[in-house]
Amino acid sequence: MLTEQDILALRRVIDASRRIMAFTGAGVSEESGIPTYRGHGGTWTKYDPEKYASIDYFRRDPSYFWRFFREVRMDIMSKAQPNGAHLALVELERRGRLSAVVTQNIDGLHQRAGSQQVYELHGNTTRFYCTRCREYYDLDTIRAALQKEDVPHCGCSGVLRPDVVLFGEFLPEFAMERAIAEAQACDLCLVIGSSLVVYPAANIPLYAKQAGAQLAIINIDPTPLDDYADLVLNTPAAELLAKAVEVQENK
Repeated sequence: MLTEQDILALRRVIDASRRIMAFTGAGVSEESGIPTYRGHGGTWTKYDPEKYASIDYFRRDPSYFWRFFREVRMDIMSKAQPNGAHLALVELERRGRLSAVVTQNIDGLHQRAGSQQVYELHGNTTRFYCTRCREYYDLDTIRAALQKEDVPHCGCSGVLRPDVVLFGEFLPEFAMERAIAEAQACDLCLVIGSSLVVYPAANIPLYAKQAGAQLAIINIDPTPLDDYADLVLNTPAAELLAKAVEVQENK
């Protein structure tokens, strides 16, 4: 249960900081109605990630991913809306307090909320591209294509795929470089809704701490970095962040 003490504690660390980096994970998306992968009832408890999330399996049988996407993911992605956590980060960026959002999420909700500086470590499942010619497609185009064929194709006949990092692929070099640079330059790393168990992305908050930044973790469950953190709040993030930013604004 969210308490006034939680709100004030978060407000204090935000108020004491001048350059904040937010590091967000699946817990933020879950509050917008997007199921997590690893948690109770998560996607990986119902669908085989060794198939739908593997580049090797995609190359052998892309229909498995596209069946999963059509039956499970497409409507969820269409209906999901930014929540209070997304909007609070937009507000902090507007005030000049937040320099960047580094996210493990692939839903594009930070950008839809209005965040300008977003580094996506695992890609974005609302973008798609051709495996042959690299032409990009949006979600509406994919939705229409899936009404006509099980595996959508480009005009050049190449198979389309999501612009996400699948098992067996490297994280995007530019996003990782920028994330590390932001971590080393911030004075507060705000971890929001991440279990911090997916590497190498989970190293980013540790880089911030090692560079002298404060580390605040907002996550329902404990994380491996809790012992290093200056503040740990085991509570959902949306209401907490919205109220903490509002308290700071109205102080």
